[in-house]
Amino acid sequence: MKKVMFLGGVLALLTAAGPIPSSPDLGKAEGQCRPGESGPAFLVDLMGIKDRAGRLKIEVYPANDTDFLADDNVLVMAGKTFRRVEVGVPAEPVPRVCVRLPGPGTYAVTVLHDRNADRKFSLSHDGIGFSANPKLGWSKPRASTVAVNAGGGLTTLRIVMNYRTGLFSFGPLKRS
Repeated sequence: MKKVMFLGGVLALLTAAGPIPSSPDLGKAEGQCRPGESGPAFLVDLMGIKDRAGRLKIEVYPANDTDFLADDNVLVMAGKTFRRVEVGVPAEPVPRVCVRLPGPGTYAVTVLHDRNADRKFSLSHDGIGFSANPKLGWSKPRASTVAVNAGGGLTTLRIVMNYRTGLFSFGPLKRS
């Protein structure tokens, strides 16, 4: 029962509409790295991608429970950090995606592997990952468990993707 509550909580969290409809382009101009980017930025290495279908969406939030996974419109209107980068899944075995940051500091990062590119999270189909790779429990991770520090240059993050692996299982894929 707890597993169902967690999975339902993740689904509700990722698909809930806030008081203002989300704009798919919000945070993209600020998050897009420039050629030869010197930072501050995260270089996000994505481990355990299921396949090369669809798109990847990487988002950066303030590392506190109030703002982590909050509505992007609300964050931007309040002058808080929100960055988004969306790309097709790169062909490399370990895709690397660059996300520009407003400055050095502590942030929380999420990655969605939207396998059918419909801009919606499907628990049975899509994958998700968080900075600092917390063990996924029965609710969204606390910001403190996904908080990572960025310096003034390029900071590399290694994020392990999680997918539905059974009726009530959600975690990294097992590779044979």
